[in-house]
Amino acid sequence: MWIPTEHEKYGVVLASFRGTVQHGLPLEIGDTVQILEKCEGWYRGFILKNPNIKGIFPSSYIHLKNAHVKNKGQFETVIPVEDSVITEMTSTLRDWGAMWKQLYVKNEGDLFHRLWHVMNEILDLRRQVLVGHLTHDRMRDVKQHITARLDWGNEQLCLDLVPRRDFIMVDPDEITVTELYRLMEHRHRKKETPAPASTHHLFVHVKSLMSANLGEELEVFFHIYDGRENRPLSERFFVKLNKSGLPKSPDKTERQCTLFVDLGSSDLRKDVYIVVHIIRIGRMGAGEKKNLCSVQYRRPFGCAVVSIADLLTADSKDDHLLKVYACNTESEWHQTHENLIKKANSRYSLSGSNTGLAVGLQLLHGDIEQLRREYMVLFTRGVSITRKLGFSDVIMPGEMRNDLYITLEKGEFEKGGKSVARNVEITVYVLDIDGQILKSHVAAGAGEPGGDAYHSLVLYHNNSPRWAEQIKLPIPVDMFRGSHVRFEFRHCSTKDKGEKKLFGYSFVPLMQEDGRTLPDGTHELIIHKCEENTSLADCPRYLKMPFSKANLPSNNQTLKGPKESFWITSFLCSTKLTQNGDMLDLLKWRTHPERINDSLSKLKEIDGSEIVKFLQDTLDTLFGILDESSQRYGLKVFDSLVHIINLLQDSKFQHFKPVMDTYIESHFAGALSYRDLIKVLKWYMDRIVDAEHQDHIQQVLKASEYIFKYIIQSRRLFSLATGGQNEEEFRVCIHELFMSIRFFLSQENKSTSPIAQTQAVFLRTFPAVYGELLKVFTVREVAGFVRETLGSLPTTVHSDCLEAVKLQCITKTVESQLYINPESRCILLPVVLRVLQAHMQEQSELVMCARILTSMLSLIKKEENGTVEPAVSEEVELIVENLLGVLLRTILEISNRPQPTGPAMRLQFQDVTGEFVACLLALLRQMSDRHYQQLLQAFSNKDNLRDFLLQLFTVFRILIRPEMFSKDWTVMRLVTNNVIITTVLYLSDALRKNFLNDKFDYKLWDSYFYLSVIFINQPCLQLESFSPSKRKKTLEKYGDMRVMMGCEIFSMWQNLGEHKLNFIPAMIGPFLEVTLVPQPDLRNVMIPIFHDMMDWEQRRSGNFKQVEAKLIDKLDSLMSEGKGDETYRELFNSIIPLFGPYPSLLKKIERETWRESGISLIATVTRLMERLLDYRDCMKLGEVDGKKIGCTVSLLNFYKTELNKEEMYIRYIHKLYDLHFKAQNYTEASYTLLLYDELLEWSERPLREFLNYPMQSEWQRKEYLHLTIVQNFDRGKCWENGIILCRELADQYESYYDYRNLSKMRMMEASLYDKIMDQQRLEPEFFRLGFYGKKFPFFLRNKEFVCRGHDYERLEAFQQRMLNEFPHAIAMQHVNQPDQTIYQADAQYLQIYAVTPIPESQDVLQRDGVPDNIKNFYKFNHIWRFRYDRPFHKGTKDKENEFKSLWVERTTLTLVQSLPGISRWFEVDKRELVEVSPLENAIEVIENKNLQLRTLITQCQSRQMQNINPLTMCLNGVIDAAVNGGLARYQEAFFVKDYIMNHPEDGEKIGRLRELMFEQAHILEYGLAVHEKFVPQDMRPLHKKLVDQFHLMKSSLGIQEFPAYVRASPVHFTNGSPRTCSRNSVPNIISPDGGRGVARRSYPAVNRYSSSSLSSQASNEVSNITGQSESSDEVFNMQPSPSTSSLSSNHSASPNVTSSAPSSARGSPQMAEKHKHSRENTCLSPRDRPVSAIFPNPMDPSQVETHTHSPTHTHLWLVQPNGMAHCLLCSSLE
Repeated sequence: MWIPTEHEKYGVVLASFRGTVQHGLPLEIGDTVQILEKCEGWYRGFILKNPNIKGIFPSSYIHLKNAHVKNKGQFETVIPVEDSVITEMTSTLRDWGAMWKQLYVKNEGDLFHRLWHVMNEILDLRRQVLVGHLTHDRMRDVKQHITARLDWGNEQLCLDLVPRRDFIMVDPDEITVTELYRLMEHRHRKKETPAPASTHHLFVHVKSLMSANLGEELEVFFHIYDGRENRPLSERFFVKLNKSGLPKSPDKTERQCTLFVDLGSSDLRKDVYIVVHIIRIGRMGAGEKKNLCSVQYRRPFGCAVVSIADLLTADSKDDHLLKVYACNTESEWHQTHENLIKKANSRYSLSGSNTGLAVGLQLLHGDIEQLRREYMVLFTRGVSITRKLGFSDVIMPGEMRNDLYITLEKGEFEKGGKSVARNVEITVYVLDIDGQILKSHVAAGAGEPGGDAYHSLVLYHNNSPRWAEQIKLPIPVDMFRGSHVRFEFRHCSTKDKGEKKLFGYSFVPLMQEDGRTLPDGTHELIIHKCEENTSLADCPRYLKMPFSKANLPSNNQTLKGPKESFWITSFLCSTKLTQNGDMLDLLKWRTHPERINDSLSKLKEIDGSEIVKFLQDTLDTLFGILDESSQRYGLKVFDSLVHIINLLQDSKFQHFKPVMDTYIESHFAGALSYRDLIKVLKWYMDRIVDAEHQDHIQQVLKASEYIFKYIIQSRRLFSLATGGQNEEEFRVCIHELFMSIRFFLSQENKSTSPIAQTQAVFLRTFPAVYGELLKVFTVREVAGFVRETLGSLPTTVHSDCLEAVKLQCITKTVESQLYINPESRCILLPVVLRVLQAHMQEQSELVMCARILTSMLSLIKKEENGTVEPAVSEEVELIVENLLGVLLRTILEISNRPQPTGPAMRLQFQDVTGEFVACLLALLRQMSDRHYQQLLQAFSNKDNLRDFLLQLFTVFRILIRPEMFSKDWTVMRLVTNNVIITTVLYLSDALRKNFLNDKFDYKLWDSYFYLSVIFINQPCLQLESFSPSKRKKTLEKYGDMRVMMGCEIFSMWQNLGEHKLNFIPAMIGPFLEVTLVPQPDLRNVMIPIFHDMMDWEQRRSGNFKQVEAKLIDKLDSLMSEGKGDETYRELFNSIIPLFGPYPSLLKKIERETWRESGISLIATVTRLMERLLDYRDCMKLGEVDGKKIGCTVSLLNFYKTELNKEEMYIRYIHKLYDLHFKAQNYTEASYTLLLYDELLEWSERPLREFLNYPMQSEWQRKEYLHLTIVQNFDRGKCWENGIILCRELADQYESYYDYRNLSKMRMMEASLYDKIMDQQRLEPEFFRLGFYGKKFPFFLRNKEFVCRGHDYERLEAFQQRMLNEFPHAIAMQHVNQPDQTIYQADAQYLQIYAVTPIPESQDVLQRDGVPDNIKNFYKFNHIWRFRYDRPFHKGTKDKENEFKSLWVERTTLTLVQSLPGISRWFEVDKRELVEVSPLENAIEVIENKNLQLRTLITQCQSRQMQNINPLTMCLNGVIDAAVNGGLARYQEAFFVKDYIMNHPEDGEKIGRLRELMFEQAHILEYGLAVHEKFVPQDMRPLHKKLVDQFHLMKSSLGIQEFPAYVRASPVHFTNGSPRTCSRNSVPNIISPDGGRGVARRSYPAVNRYSSSSLSSQASNEVSNITGQSESSDEVFNMQPSPSTSSLSSNHSASPNVTSSAPSSARGSPQMAEKHKHSRENTCLSPRDRPVSAIFPNPMDPSQVETHTHSPTHTHLWLVQPNGMAHCLLCSSLE
């Protein structure tokens, strides 16, 4: 039995389950399920991502997880109990998964791979979090990393920004809107601009020194050097290299890597350098031979520099190769780096052509702790720290440092009896108070551990050496007293022994007797002479002697004599020792009481870093003096205290504030000090008004926070000690102090007066005092102090600066602990509101106002259960009463202002708007029924209420704008919409009660409806575009807000009654927009409103033309924006009532009296929508294709014919024109624009600005159109049409006597005539297209069209193009008409085959002497009718002779418009079927072949052919076929007695066939004569063969002499046209509609697909002869003829179109292209070529005379019995 589960509610699927059992639910591994019931090892439930499908599954497949259950029962929801970061990760990764695959499909490879890596990284981090073995800090880091990755992915995929607090997603319902806004803003800002780091560190990794002349060990020293001030900024980093130039300790990375720490931003400039000095350790001369001497010296090697600024631009991963310059003159060694910096490189040589120091250099930014986290590998592997000389920009308390830096500067030595100068080496020792050498306390630099002594480098033969070597003495503080440094000087002999001889020493004590250390700076030390073997162990003996020339007694002449001196520079960096005597005097005040006054005065002159070193001692000293003699020193101590407090405000020392706080809390012991401090502070306050100089008083007020801290702590200590004595006295003192403060604050002053500035200083520090006062006073008392103090400020302040400070003070007050307490809030709120209201009304200091309001509203929250505490409710009431109106006005004001231009200003502008909006939303969200009632009752009259509602609706419209919030702030938008709809529901009641019936206010109602419509249409509410998970969350939290608003619109509409007429037709567009939202419930609510509108309009004016017009206009604009769908059309049209409370619109209309016009309107709208939907879908595609164009044509015609809406019609003409122009269909573009041109007259009527046309007269616009059309006809090579327009324009110019333009026009016309004669035009192919099946768009569905192909486009290419345009279509492989099953199929079937044009202008084509270029135009332009032939056999088929039963089914298609026109394809209007008998077919075949032969002979004669191959092939094909039985087959079929007896009606036709056969023989004879004349030598054998075969052919036909009847009657069959076919009228060739002539049929027009009487072998033989194995068509392609395009000679032999040749020569529709060509080249006639030849009259060859009158060809005369001669090849008569 199934029982509901209690605890087993939620689980994850461990293994996939197919669900093959009854009611089984298929599960996939990883799915999450909600369990409803259980039964014996089975669960029943559903998968969370698809809750509608429920089923059963085995419990063993599920891993149960803990979960909370909300709304227990039927609609319960389950929330897993797990870390919210895990939940977010899981859902986000699921969403990303689907989108990630789409990236692959869209070919966004880069993002695809990056996202894949991030997803794997997140999964890995998720595992770490789930395992739960991370430390608290590590867990925090991991979560931070996860959320950063999630945010990155969401941003890349354009998903929503997630508001978070401490890595956890925030529920927008659980925080106030202002807090939500701040969180979103914070995340947004974080994303935008990371704050620049103020501290920087330089990482140096020494790799190697590459040099040719190595061989000795090296020491490399790095330091950072300021080129501007010529001083080092850091201590030195020291690396030892071996003889190969590699680090000596490769395993110890800290010996080769360092971090130069604490560089300030000011140090990252171009003139700060990394300086490298390299010292070699070895022999004195670098090139000296090895000798017995093993003594090694430190000698100069080279120097290198690099600017730090270069590292900012360089790639951090690249190693740097620093050029090392050798020092040629050792006396300059100390300044080599300076010269290199000054670019004086010429005086140094590179120490080898390929010498360089390879180092890794990288700048790291941020706090050192942050770097430890980010570059863990660096710090764990080991890196030495190289410090700055001196303290960093910010000194941290607790920082311990005691480093003495000594630089060995220079020495002056005597020769000492030598002939040459000395080689001096200094040895440095540090000795303690007992004279013992301190071990490991002399360091050459960071990187290497310290040693016992330091040996300087040796400069060769130099008595004035300058070393400039810096050493570091890290001596502990306790050893400083009594210690000294000793410098021993030795001469290094270069003799064989190489010994170092001591000749003198110097020393310097580290601390003076009074406790001060050695002062910083340069010291000139005395060199005490000594013997080589002197022992210096007896320190006390020499320590009594003077050490420096500066402290020699004036009478001591003995030591002044020696010239030898030694200079050092010392620099102490210590957090414990001081060099300042004044500081020591103050700290030892008890030993010298008489100096107290002096010491207190000098305190202000002491350096701040000295004071903070001894902060606690100094403060103890001050309060000690105050306790001892407060009367005498009270004021001085107070001033000193103020100085120290203000010193800590400095950014360098600000981190010492916590040290002072700790001192006050834990070490301060002045229990009596409060009296003196209050007394002095009050004394200062009372003097403010009268004092001339306010500077000192302002310093006092700046320190007031800490002064109050001392006062309060002192009082607490006193109370503890005495049990709370003198409490009343203390309170009185504080009250009096505040009275003094209030008095000085209440002074009204000009902004420039010093008092105003003092007031500003006080207001800045005042809020910091609240916390201290709360330690001894109650909340209400402190709130009282604050209220009275702030209230004492003058209401009209003349100073902008003071206004700003006042607001800052209020901001801090609102953000303080005091305001958070509800008890104090009710006291302070009125003061705050008063100030805020005043500023917002004046629109001043809005940034601060927004901040205050945000903080105030962040504190107002509803309880968990949704109730509101009475105190909070009163607060809301107060804020609403004081600020709601002014807040609305402020938002309106800001939104209407032009946005500032600067990016910083614009950001601030957006922030203010956003914050005010958040405040408004927070306030409205807190308002309850009672608040709304009070708000509405507060309005004194209707006008005020109306203004308020209008303002509110306008502000809401602003909030809905897309630019209000960032694109990815969906959370914020949904909250906004929720607030808006709640408020609108509250206020719609007020609208109904106050502004209906006689008090009806159109503007207000219109504003309401307009707001509702744009609310529903917001992109962020279109749930259909959301992912399933996002849609589900949104619906659970807010429901579908569009439906709620829709119901509200409907309800309000119903209340309007007769006022509805005010909104017809204005609201039709907006309401229609709402119904286009694809939400069924919303549509069902809105559609009846249209019925209502039609009904009211019908009552008012007896029709609803207005409704119809508006509906159609709006539909068009909305559909083109991409709205609406198929269901919507059905909703309008459907007879069946749709689900929901309302029947369909049509159903409602059918009950009305005006049903007919109503139904007609619905039908029109539906048909329009069909076209608009098709148009919209087509326009979504990328390239311009036939579908887009066809769709636009369909819509354009609908607007013209059915709706008669001229403006829409013209708009779509231009859309169509743009499409054609883009696709380079210039001819079609011209025809399209001609439609608009024809609507215009040659009049002066002014036309308004429209589309891209300026305001101009109708004449000017028509002229412009004419010129554009001519230009396009020119581009499309349709020059004949352009000429007609040129003439029309020329007539206009002539009538206006505008001869300048007339001349231009005539020249243009002439140029078009030239182009007709000179330029080649390609002959287009035409294809018949059938679109069958229901899946095609309406404008194509089950219709057939004829399409004009592109240039060079053959059938297969066209077929492929169509299949690309309709990728789902199936190509039909036959040419028969499809049946009803195909018509009704839910698929797309495409039927394509080629068709032949039937020209209309026969008189041009039949006229003699018209050049081919001209005739070609009329063959392929203005074509209405097209033909397609399908051969078939009737009756029994004679296998011996197929021609007897070979019939042709001829289909003639008539179009609705002629081609070319406004489209490349037009629909077929009419199709006619005719059957052509075998005899008629034979006549046509031979006619066509004769025509082809004549054309080729003419071209050959007139030299239009480049070569003779086409004629050769044609002759060969005809003669060969005739010999092999072609013509003989016709004789057998039609000239036999049986046929003549059975078909007496065909007598004339048989005669005609006989005539044509004789004609063919005669033409062949003449053709061979011409061929002989032009045939090249290598083809002579073929020619001979042709002549021989021709004689055979003649004999087979039985022709010896041509019959008399042939001579007697010349055949008038001009230009290859049918004999009896004639046309007298040329249609209006450029009208888009064109004039259509009716064809009279005797013999059909020339069929380019019919075959001659050839067998299939003929073509193969030709192919063999010409060497073309594939296709004889290729021969034509290789040898183009000038008169006829080689491509048009035989193109478009279609697989779907069979010729009417014998079956042996025919192929099935599927026949491949290559076989088709070889078959049809000989058997298919070419297109009707323009030729000027009459059928020749066969006669005796002896009668043929040849003359050469014609420039184009030699005449072939046939002499007739009457004496007239007639040319076979042209129309000449003689």
